[in-house]
Amino acid sequence: MNLERIKVLMAGWEGRRVAVLGDVMLDRYLWGVVDRISPEAPVPVLHVERESFRLGGAANVANTVLALGARPLLLGVTGADAGAEHLAARLAEEGLSSEGRVRDPARPTTVKSRVIARSHHLVRFDHESREELPPPVVDALAGRMEELFDGVAAVVISDYGKGVITGPLLERVLQRCREGGVPVCVDPKDTHFFSYRGVAVVTPNQHEAAGVLGYKLRDDRAVGRAGEELLERLGAAAVLITRGGDGMSLFEQGDGKRTDFPAVARQVYDVTGAGDTVVGTYAVALAGGATAAEAASLANRAAGDVVQRVGTAVPRREALVEDGD
Repeated sequence: MNLERIKVLMAGWEGRRVAVLGDVMLDRYLWGVVDRISPEAPVPVLHVERESFRLGGAANVANTVLALGARPLLLGVTGADAGAEHLAARLAEEGLSSEGRVRDPARPTTVKSRVIARSHHLVRFDHESREELPPPVVDALAGRMEELFDGVAAVVISDYGKGVITGPLLERVLQRCREGGVPVCVDPKDTHFFSYRGVAVVTPNQHEAAGVLGYKLRDDRAVGRAGEELLERLGAAAVLITRGGDGMSLFEQGDGKRTDFPAVARQVYDVTGAGDTVVGTYAVALAGGATAAEAASLANRAAGDVVQRVGTAVPRREALVEDGD
């Protein structure tokens, strides 16, 4: 893609509405320094200097949509706890609406806490439930989607396997999108992987693709086999396998069409949330009129931008036009 085409696409998606449905999370960070070992056990002692909160999971996808200039509609479930309050505050700070959020007092808000010492990740601990949503909460979330769905140009399903994406909810969402001709972009987990039939794209990483197919993706040939098999089994318009330092491989329907994108990051500091960036950028690009290959190219550029920063981050619009062809 040349620079002019990228600018046309960016203008096309400006203000377009992109719905993000899935596992809403809060990323909590404890930042500090380690200068001694505990006398109680052979573990480092972190002197905490500050604490911060960032949006994670589906909330990070929504923040990506917003950062790129589109208009996100975040649909998800939280508890009625301190994590939910911190999350609501972060949404407000970022300029994201909470209108699509459903509260379930019986469920904890998913919070991932990371301990960072001088940019080095020491440990992570999670507060979460992986139980599927009960039918009344599924109905409430589906109802919220129906109320707010008008004008949606693309949908992201952000499935982290935390129980928000259930079979009944998925069936209702996919049917609604088929009826409206709205493209669906999925960041999948293995629980419902082969339920995402007929979507615009699924974006598994190499490890996830290997897990659902039952064989290792050790070389380029195996990646090619996996892409073709996933296309056939899902009936999706495209499959985008993210491959870390080896970039991304896009597979589209029709005569084994494959496009490889080399990694663009100059230096990788943190891959947290990179998958969110890929699927969010891809959906935004489709909303702006991009082809699958154009959407994948932009997603690759956006992911290359965020992995160069420590902690959950969103792509910079200017990163999409840097080093344009």
